[in-house]
Amino acid sequence: MSILQHIKENQLVAIVRGADPKDILSIAEALYEGGIRLLEITMNSTEPLAAIEQVSNKLGDKLIIGAGTVLDSTMAKDAIHAGAHFILSPILDKRVIETTKSLNRVSIPGAYTATEIYQAYQMGADIIKVFPATSPSYLKDIAGPLPYIPLLPTGGITIDNIANFKKAGAVGFGIGSALVDTKQQVTGQYLLNLTHTARKFVEAVNV
Repeated sequence: MSILQHIKENQLVAIVRGADPKDILSIAEALYEGGIRLLEITMNSTEPLAAIEQVSNKLGDKLIIGAGTVLDSTMAKDAIHAGAHFILSPILDKRVIETTKSLNRVSIPGAYTATEIYQAYQMGADIIKVFPATSPSYLKDIAGPLPYIPLLPTGGITIDNIANFKKAGAVGFGIGSALVDTKQQVTGQYLLNLTHTARKFVEAVNV
């Protein structure tokens, strides 16, 4: 199965932003125990390339690792060389898409308007990250005239609204602080809670 197929099948991309590097593996393992199979480590975290490499080396047979908040082609190359299999951006940059595709990785740029989303797909993006994801109704409005473009809403996805986003046409979901709150101290209880929350997201998206 290709990485793109894995993303569409597993749907939930857990976003880890700003975690202490020493906690990355524990967080990744707790998410895996909860059923998460797709992990995004953002490039505006502390030592992101080392974190991507570490998790890829230790858990690469269990989790598919991606890099988020990628803003230029150099960042994309560095993340891919560190072990990232998919590249996400909050913005639309043609060079990032081209670099990602040239290295045979999955490209998920950020876009919001119908024009931006269409342009991103025309540039070769595999999935479009709709950011910010304001509401399921907005996603449905976009999917209406552009049903063939895979959409991954990010920002504002919760256990309570994820099913509605799926019904609106989403093929996947980027989930940040609603799942991984890196402002909390990473204790044994935190990790247990993280696994529990991950399971709830998995259940909610598979209803």
